[in-house]
Order: sequence, then structure tokens, then C-alpha cells
Amino acid sequence: MQAPEIGGVRVRQGDGQKVRLARGASLTDLAEKIGVDPAQLVQVLFHLGEMVTATQSVSDDTLQVLGSELNYAIEVVSPEDEDRELLESFDIEFGENTGGEEDLAARPPVVTVMGHVDHGKTRLLDTIRKTNVVSREAGGITQHIGAYQVATEVDDTERKITFIDTPGHEAFTAMRARGAKSTDIAVLVVAADDGVMPQTIEALNHALAADVPVVVAVNKVDKPDADPTKVRGQLTEYGLVPEEYGGETMFVDVSATTGQGLESLLEAVVLTADAALDLRANPEMDAQGVAIEAHLDKGRGPVTTVLVQRGTLRVGDSIVAGPAHGRVRALLDDLGDNVAEAPPAMPVQVLGLTAVPGAGDSFLVVDDDRMARQIAERRAARLRMAAQAAGTRRKTLDQLFEQLEKGETQELRLILKGDGAGSVEALEDALSKIDVGDEVGLRVIDRGVGAITETNVSLAAASDAVIVGFNVRPQGKATEMADRENVDIRYYSVIYSAIDEIEAALKGMLKPIYEEAQLGQAEIREIFRSSRAGIIAGCMVLSGIMRRNAKARLLREGVVVSETSIASLRREKDDATEVREGFECGLTLHNYSDIRVGDIVETYEMREKARS
Repeated sequence: MQAPEIGGVRVRQGDGQKVRLARGASLTDLAEKIGVDPAQLVQVLFHLGEMVTATQSVSDDTLQVLGSELNYAIEVVSPEDEDRELLESFDIEFGENTGGEEDLAARPPVVTVMGHVDHGKTRLLDTIRKTNVVSREAGGITQHIGAYQVATEVDDTERKITFIDTPGHEAFTAMRARGAKSTDIAVLVVAADDGVMPQTIEALNHALAADVPVVVAVNKVDKPDADPTKVRGQLTEYGLVPEEYGGETMFVDVSATTGQGLESLLEAVVLTADAALDLRANPEMDAQGVAIEAHLDKGRGPVTTVLVQRGTLRVGDSIVAGPAHGRVRALLDDLGDNVAEAPPAMPVQVLGLTAVPGAGDSFLVVDDDRMARQIAERRAARLRMAAQAAGTRRKTLDQLFEQLEKGETQELRLILKGDGAGSVEALEDALSKIDVGDEVGLRVIDRGVGAITETNVSLAAASDAVIVGFNVRPQGKATEMADRENVDIRYYSVIYSAIDEIEAALKGMLKPIYEEAQLGQAEIREIFRSSRAGIIAGCMVLSGIMRRNAKARLLREGVVVSETSIASLRREKDDATEVREGFECGLTLHNYSDIRVGDIVETYEMREKARS
């Protein structure tokens, strides 16, 4: 039986069988799976109105459309599933092999501090830790995730609590959501003088989505205008009913400035953990967990803050963290002291990785360096493919012809460099949400952690991109090269300054919007013929003004019969630039002479309109 034709291309069709492809797969990958020539698939997509090369990463939607056309059920495997399959192929059970009941030991609760910007989250932690984290943050706003472990005494027993401090500004939604995913309990900080704010609700939604218990810290109760009762009432509307009102949520009045109520807050966290959660982990197994933050240190190389979720991480272990791998050279606790090992729920900084992993990447300890390298390389390839698919611009033939007709749409290309993976991720997430319509696009062509290098500058020069440096500066001859190549480098220390400037730049790239402004109307009352000037209309200006060279319409019984302009304008025997309402004038229309008594000449101009 002959293979059926699709748009003139003869392609062997499937019978509905399932084909599994990784996100970001190319047409060559699909062709190998179904046993056809990649060139045929390129032709099929061309006839479906999409131009894709054989080796280009293809978006999920395109793969699905192509699959249904060829009668194959295309299943796109998510990066998470692929990661699990990858680990299984190395005989590693990720997150399942936690041991039997007898191997489990109690571990400290991991607590995420969330809330509205400037409600005192970092100050609260700062007072608990007796260190000054706030002074190291630009504008007193947290722009990184930090993890700290503190101890408190409950029922004469010392109990440890691990705190994750998440940024409060709306730009950090991605970072805050990630904080909620790796946490056991959320502490929602609400200022007693401010009450519940939009980002308080946003933070609460993240905590509820992560299905974690919430303890509310009502901060700033030492202020004269503090009203803790109002905060309780407001949060009751969102389902957090205080214990004193018969609910299940513990509310604690605290003051980060005076230290009031902090012991009660720590006790509330421990009691909530004991009541609602079974916090146990196997400390004997190989360590697994999550990278909370990562940055490139000039002297020490990639430094990654990890939270051990199960097992014990030791110096000398072979470790994979996202697409990075290496051997643990040193472990540092939250005070900067060297430690030999990190048990479950302990945050530590890891030195010894080959690259900077992404914030939120999972890490695990494997048998040897060779296995670590293989897993890391396969993960890096998978991430590259997924990123290419996400960045693929779907262009149909119709769209291409439209763009050719009206001129190519403009695009602002950016290269992001920051001091921490979390900051770069949050900045990219916030920039992707800037919406200035379809005329102008924004594309991040490269991102990374560490100083701005000459490689970044050459890429920016080749692709006409702007480099955004967040808390980093150029190294070596990068500045010199940027000046020579005329590459624009912007430096920021506060994330939303970058967002505001880039939004302004995008709006500046937009073509101006014009709106019509009517100037005036004149009625034709007499028609004169002149051998020199042609047909002259004798008019009375009914409203506004008639202006020489202004755009004009000729209206006959309310219908536009011509779009033209005022060629000449006279007042009595003299030439005039404009004639106002209530005066008579004589005028001629540019390249139009079919005028009648009673016609209306309407003049207007196009004015640039400010974008909202």
C-alpha cells in the first residue's frame, strides 16, 4: 500500500502508536523514532504553514500538530520525568529509597519566612540570628535566598529550626514559590501597622499551594499605630483563623526591633511541626536535597547553598547538582565555619562544583566522579534542548509575509549576568512578564552567574544585545572591548530598577501611535474658475480653522468623496496661512476639482499619542 500524501509529500503514516520525545526534540529525533526521512517532515510542516529546519528544537505544540497529521500520539516528556528516568537509568532511586521505619530519625523543621515587602522579614530573622543581614542588601530589600539554622528550647529540650529567608518584592515570585516548595512550615510576616497587603496574599497563596502549615508572625506590634486584632480579622477572610478565635492557625505578636515575642514564635513553629507533621529522614543514606542559591566566588569558584533533605552530605562526596557536578571540597555552615558533614534539614555552602547550578535544582550524591559527570552532561543537554524549544518563535508563512510587508518587528535582546542564580532567575522571570504589545519583543539570549566577561561582550556585539549586570562588574578587558564594540552594559543593584528601565526601553522602541485631531470645517458656498489656479471654492469657515497644507476631506451629504489636502488658501485677495471660524476664504484642493456648492471641507492633523 502506498503511503498517503500530505500537501504533495508522501509520508508513511502511523496507526495511532505512542511516540515519546524529550521537550525540545528536533524533527530529526522524531524521524528516527518513526523511521522516515527528516526532509519529509520539514516539507510536511512547510505545507502546514510552519518553517522549521531538521535540527532545530521544536515546540511542544508543533510536535503535537505534526503527530496528529501523521497519526502518531506524541508524548512530550517533561524535564522532571526525564530527570527521574535519567537517574533510574543509573540505578539511582531519587527520593524513594528513604529506608525503613527503623532507619528514620527526627529532623529539624525547614521554615520559610514570607510576606509583603518591608514588613520586617529579614529584620525578624536578623534579630533571631543576632547578625546584620539587612545592611548587606541594597535598599534593605532581600535579593537572595539565605538559609540559617537556629536553636530554641521547648519543654527543656533544645530544638533546631532551619529558616529560609525569601525576598518580599513581587519580582521574586519565582524565588518565593521555590522557597515554599522546599519547606515544611511557612511563617507569614504581616506588619501590625500596615495590615494585609497584595504580596501578603500572594505569599499566602504560595504556601497554601505547597500545602504547608502556616504560622503568622504579626510584626511591628511596638509601633503606636499597631493593630494586631485588625490583622487577625483580615487573615480570617483568607481562611487563616487564629486559635483564639477557635481556628487552627497560631498567631504570634512580635517585634523585630525590641525582640518581643521571638521565643514564642520559635516555640509556635516547633509545636506546629510536632502537631501537623512527621518530620523524619534517614541520615545514613546518600545525601539528596535542593540547591537554594548559587554564585561564583572569585577565590573559591562556584559556591552553592544547598538544603539537605535526606541523607548526610560529607566532604569528599561525589555530587551532582542540576547540570553541575564535582567532589565536595569543603562544607560551610550559615556562620561561615567549616563542617565535616551536613545531616538532614541542615543548610550548607558547598565548594567544589565545576559550574554554578540553577537555584531550585535538585542535588544528589552518587558513587563516583565518572557517574556524576555523565548525569550532569545528560542534564545539561536536556536543559539546552528545553531552553531552545521555549525560545523558538513560531512563525507561520502568513506571519512571515505580514512582517515582510510592514517591516520586521523589533526585538530587544538581553544578556543577564548576576551574582546569584536565584537573582538571575527572578530577574528573567520578571522581565518575561513585561507586556508592551506584539510590536516589540524581549528575548534573553544568554544568562549566567559571575562577572561580565569578554565572551559576553562578543556575543552582545554579534547579536546586537544589551548586557544587564546585577551586582556584578566586567572583568579583565571586557569594559575596553565593550567601548570598542559599542556594547551597552547596564548595572543594577535593585531588581525593580532594572525592570523599570527595560520596560521604558521597550516602550521607546515602539513606533509612535498617532490619533486624528480635527482642525475645522468649512462649507463651500460659491465655485470660481481661474485659468491660473483652477477650480476655487469660496467657503465660510463653520468651526475651528482652515490651514494651508493641512490634510483634508471633502464631504458630500455626510459621505467622504475625497481624501486630499488644502493646496492654497486666500482671505479676500491675500494669501493666508490659516483662516478662523466665522470668516470667508477661498481655497483649492490638491489634485481634486470635482466640488459642488454645499460640500463640506474638513481639515485635520495626525498627533502623536502618549502610550499608557
